[in-house]
Formats: sequence, C-alpha cells, structure tokens
Amino acid sequence: MQERVVIRTERAGPRMPAAAKDAAYSVAQVESIARGQGEPGWLADRRREALRMYREMPLPVASDEAWRRTDLAGLRLDELDLNALGVPGRTRRPPADLLKPLLGKAHGGQVVFGDFEPAVTPLAPALAAQGVIFLPFAEAARSHGDLVQRYFGEAVNPAEGKFAALVAAVGDVGAFAYVPKGVQAELPLHSVCWTTPSGLRGWRLLVVVDEGAALTYVHENASPAGSAASLRAGVVELIAQQGSTLRFVELQSWGDNVWNITHERAQVHEGATLEWIFGGTGSRLTKTFTTLDLLGAGATGRMSGFYFADGHQHLDHDTQQNHRAPHTTSDLLFKGALKGHSRSVWQGMIFVARGAEKADGYQANRNLILSKNARADSIPGLEILADDVRCTHGATVGQLDEDEVFYLMTRGIPRPEAERVVVDGFFDTIMQRIPFEGVRRRLRSAIDAKMGASVRG
Repeated sequence: MQERVVIRTERAGPRMPAAAKDAAYSVAQVESIARGQGEPGWLADRRREALRMYREMPLPVASDEAWRRTDLAGLRLDELDLNALGVPGRTRRPPADLLKPLLGKAHGGQVVFGDFEPAVTPLAPALAAQGVIFLPFAEAARSHGDLVQRYFGEAVNPAEGKFAALVAAVGDVGAFAYVPKGVQAELPLHSVCWTTPSGLRGWRLLVVVDEGAALTYVHENASPAGSAASLRAGVVELIAQQGSTLRFVELQSWGDNVWNITHERAQVHEGATLEWIFGGTGSRLTKTFTTLDLLGAGATGRMSGFYFADGHQHLDHDTQQNHRAPHTTSDLLFKGALKGHSRSVWQGMIFVARGAEKADGYQANRNLILSKNARADSIPGLEILADDVRCTHGATVGQLDEDEVFYLMTRGIPRPEAERVVVDGFFDTIMQRIPFEGVRRRLRSAIDAKMGASVRG
C-alpha cells in the first residue's frame, strides 16, 4: 500500500507587502543582445520565447508559498538599465584573490565574465587533448552549437519562474563546460562572475559530465561592497550522466546592494554521483531555488550549505531533493549563523516518486542566532509516494551557548575570541563535509570577517 506523507514545521511569520514593480522589456532589446553576442538563430529564438513567458508570468507576491517570507517590495525591475547587456563595459577586473586556485595549485582552465570581455585561461593541454570544452557561454553557443543546444534548458526550463524566464531572455554572460565520455578531468575548472555597475545582469552556467566521466568545478559570484542597487539573476544547470562524478563548489559574496535570485538544478542519472557545496555570505537579498533530481537507479547527491548573514541581509534558500528512481540517495546539510537584524529562510522538501523504492533521503538545517534581532525560519518537508523508503529530516534554531563562552573565558581567552571559537565549532560539521582545504579556508575567512564586530549585535 502506498501512502502520502507531507510534513511541514514552521514558525509563522508576518505577511509580506506587495512585490516589486515589473518591467516591460521589448523584443527589440532581446534581439539586440542576441546580435551583440553573435548568437545562432536557435538561441535568439529561445530568447524571444522566454521573453514571452516572462511577460505572461506575474511577479512573485506574498501569497505565493515560495515567496511568503521574502519581500521583493524594494526591487524595481522597471528602473534597471538593460543598455549594458551584450555590450562589454569598462568595469575593473576582479581582485587577484578571486582568481587564485581554490583547489590544489593550478586550474585546469578558467573563465572570468561580467561587465567586460570574458577572460579565458586556456585549458591545460591534457584536458584539451581529451576533448574537454570550457568556454564563455556565448562563444560555446557559436562554436559548439549542437552540443550546447542539446543540453540548454534541459535542467532549468524558463517556465519554472519569472526570474528563470528573465535569465533565458536577457542573460548575456556565463560559462559552458563539457567533459566527454570516460574522461577523468584531473584538474578543476574555475569560473568567476564579477560585476560592479547598477542595473540588471543575467548569468548562466551549463556543466555537462558525460557517461563515466569525472569533473571538479568551482564557481564564484562576487562584487565589491557599496555599489548601486542591482539585480543579479542566474541559472545553473548541472548534468551528471550515467556513472559520472561531478563535484561542484559554488561561492557567493555579492556586494551589499545586490538582489540575488537564482534557479539551480542538477540532474543525476543512473549510478552517477554529485557533491554540491554552497557558501553564501553576500548580497542584500538572496532567493535561491536549488533542486536535486535523482533520475536513475543508484544516483547519489550530497548537498552541503554554509551561510552567514549580518546587518539587514536576507538569505532565502529553497531546496528540493527529488527521488525519481529506486535505490537513490540524497543527503543535505545547511548550516547558518545570523547577526544584527539579518534573517534567513530555509525551505526544504524531500520528494519520493511512485516506484522509487529503497530511496534514502536526509535533510537538516541548523541555525545559530548571534543577536537578539536576528531571525531564522526553518521549514523541512517530506512528500513520499512510495513504500520501503527511509527519509528523515530535522531543523534547529539556537543561540550562542553562554556556558561554552564562559568556559573558554575562564581559560584566559577574551570574549570576542571565545565567541569566534564557539562559532567555528558550530560550523565544524560543514567543514568536515568539504574535501577541499582552499574552500574551508575561504569559509573560515568569511567567519572571521563577519565576527569582526561584536556578536552581541
């Protein structure tokens, strides 16, 4: 006998005001972007169709369940300039620290994009000889059109949401990576999105690891603090074909006036493995839809998320673990700390489809509140349509343990340092799940930066 189990636990929050004012982007603007990129006809057609979808979709409002705790009232799409899209600007390049390898001593290749002509570090000769492709998205669409067209939009359809359609219509920067069948990419690939002006920038990643292949990929989104209000809308599509292995690291340190909205989805096929690591510390507001689709028997996905908010930041992560085949495994752990008047929202769902017996799903969200005005909403959920499965979830919201702080202070450690040690301990389980020392160092540096002011907030 099959049963349906839906469990949601939440702390009720205030109703949000109406969302932002929409923008009436034109076909001429979209076609101008396509011409500026020299895109093939099929991609220009996709842009026009996505624009149609965008126009037909309403902006999210407080009555939409996915947006009930995230307020877009301050975002005015009608004021965001599109004139710079598709046209290289004069923005200064990213700081050198962002360009250094995070994994090991060298990149297998690097693509840096934003408000300037993309900068490409050529592939390592061994990867190029094996047929690996790693290019700015527009260049890949021109030179490898059949391959890009085959996978473009397969994971994230523009119909999934207003902002997914916006990226498909006006997105003009990004990267494409492809690893052929059986190729084990020994060196990691690295992309960086760096932007500074106000206005709208749409970006996308499409990463495909073919049957029996393996790849480690690092992507970073960043901008300087203090820039004018802007929207950064993104789409990430990850495709791990049968028997492949993909390790994907994604770090976000947008400036404090950036509205960051992304749709991200991974398709993991039979016998494939995905290790997905997130780190988010920036932006004014973040709303990320992150979906793991386990599509074939034996598919495995592990998702590890780190976030730290302060000031008036608002970070909203909406995660979905979809078990659509038997003998699939998902494992999600998100941990975050909050200071000042910041707020986090995590909404998670494990879905097990009919016929997906022997599915094993786990999700947990842990939050550490470091000031009296910070808030964390944690909403786990299960929807199970199959027998003989194992699915568990949990969520906690707690404050700094004063006993632990006092114990350290009795050992001669000043209070600020004692608090930082306790916070480090809170994040330790996430650090243990990250097999890359460079990424762990970056996240620890973020903790130090956020803890620079008194945690009493």
